[in-house]
Amino acid sequence: MTWVQVYDPVGSPLVSTLLAGLPIIALLGLLAAGLDAAKSALVGLLIALAVAVFGFGMPASVALASAGYGACFGLLPIGWIVVGAVFLFHLTVKSGQFEIVKRSVAALSPDRRVQALLIAFCFGTFIEGAAGFGTPVAICAALMIGLGFSPLYAAGLALIANTSPVAFGALGTPIITLAKVSGLNEMQLCQMAGRQLPLFSLIVPAWLVVVMSGWRGLVGCWPAVVVCGGTFASLQFVMANFHGPALVDVVGGLGSLIVLAMMLRFWQPREIWRFPDETTTGELTEPPLTRSQLVKAWVPWVFLSVMVFAWGWPSVKTTLDGGTASQPNVLAGWTKFSLPIPRLHQVVYRTAPVASVAPGSDRAAEPEKAVLEIPWLSTTGTGIFLASILTAMWLGIFPREFVTQFGRTLREMRWALFTIAAMLALAFTTKYGGSDATLGLAFTQTGPWYPFFAPLLGWLGVALTGSDTSSNALFGSLQRITAEQLGLNPILIVASNSTGGVMGKMIDAQSIVVAAVATEQKGGEGKILRFVFLHSVVLAALVGALTLAQAYVLTWMIPG
Repeated sequence: MTWVQVYDPVGSPLVSTLLAGLPIIALLGLLAAGLDAAKSALVGLLIALAVAVFGFGMPASVALASAGYGACFGLLPIGWIVVGAVFLFHLTVKSGQFEIVKRSVAALSPDRRVQALLIAFCFGTFIEGAAGFGTPVAICAALMIGLGFSPLYAAGLALIANTSPVAFGALGTPIITLAKVSGLNEMQLCQMAGRQLPLFSLIVPAWLVVVMSGWRGLVGCWPAVVVCGGTFASLQFVMANFHGPALVDVVGGLGSLIVLAMMLRFWQPREIWRFPDETTTGELTEPPLTRSQLVKAWVPWVFLSVMVFAWGWPSVKTTLDGGTASQPNVLAGWTKFSLPIPRLHQVVYRTAPVASVAPGSDRAAEPEKAVLEIPWLSTTGTGIFLASILTAMWLGIFPREFVTQFGRTLREMRWALFTIAAMLALAFTTKYGGSDATLGLAFTQTGPWYPFFAPLLGWLGVALTGSDTSSNALFGSLQRITAEQLGLNPILIVASNSTGGVMGKMIDAQSIVVAAVATEQKGGEGKILRFVFLHSVVLAALVGALTLAQAYVLTWMIPG
């Protein structure tokens, strides 16, 4: 059985677009209205299945298979990453060592604005560069809630900070994927992203501070903002333009963290800023921490960073997956399994203009693959879990308590995992059903204004799929085709899919749920969404404005 996607099933582009957007409108609307995420996701999924089957003519068995594929992908790797991060946090809290971490960060600066820059922006960028897939939101939100941030601000700030580094996340995976899908030069796409995102790397730290403390708060903290954003933006520009996508965020995140920490030894805000409803805890009056206390408390987070970085390195992943087909190792056949999804794998065909088709054909030359990869050893969640095991050994946590805490983590996260699975099931249903392409095609009708809307297409893709990599795989080819039809530079337009997409990361359902879980806000997903939604839209529009200017005025910024 084969099925060819149809992008205008009712013969009216406007009505078809509204029909395609119905599931995501329902999902976000229910979340914003206060319905809990699990129920909202389930309703959104049911609507997506109905739209795919009755609206777009997708065979019911294929639609159900795509939903099942998405649910499995939601649990591994995404759900497993979040479980591992929250579990490690629970271990450090249970052992009492997280109190030492809190005091040590406060010793760098008790100012909440500076702490947000250190944790959400600098450390979060490093984690995004090494792992991606929701890891920095889970870890940084949990860290900030432990430091004393309110749950809403911990979640919201972690989401806003996790924007400008996303295009180079997971060792450059989004840009690498974009090059493969579009057929354009990888280094030129990397350079183009490196000539857009550094501008936003300067803006985002200031944006964080203004969200927390207003413009007056920014005035009192501007040296830290300039050093933090300026260091990361400079390193991001240099690495993207002269090295490649793999280490942009890792180098930028570590560099900005080190430089800001060194600066804080010589400079502190004149007035220490805390949240208005926060009471001073007196932590600065306690005896100074000894070196041995600091080492013991921070080693678990060193374990985490090392494991996340190692598990993100391509050669390590290849080794853990059993080597290559030509050079297998002793792990081959044991640590990675591939399961073609029945009734979905190589069943669905895309068609023009989303995919290039042969003359006289109505469909793409190759069908869409649907293979569930289960690299249980090389997935980032396993690296984080091993960091938890090392943490338990380092802190002297007995096996019984280790198992108890892991069971507690799974029990607390059971509905969050269900929600993540349902969200990804919805995303995969829209992807294989073709409604995502229908939404994308609506943007291509904007003619000379398309450079403004091209990043918004990437933003939409990330909001739908939860991943800049997935958005690039989804719309990369469409962006190139549209650019060439309109006589625009394809490097600029295709790269903007990724740079605009990063601003959708803070509102995708997957990230919202991860942030809610990490900050223990059961049922608070709608509140988090309302907190970040306007920021996401405004920042995406700014990327659109920059792309528009680069298309017609600042053309010298386009590589090649």
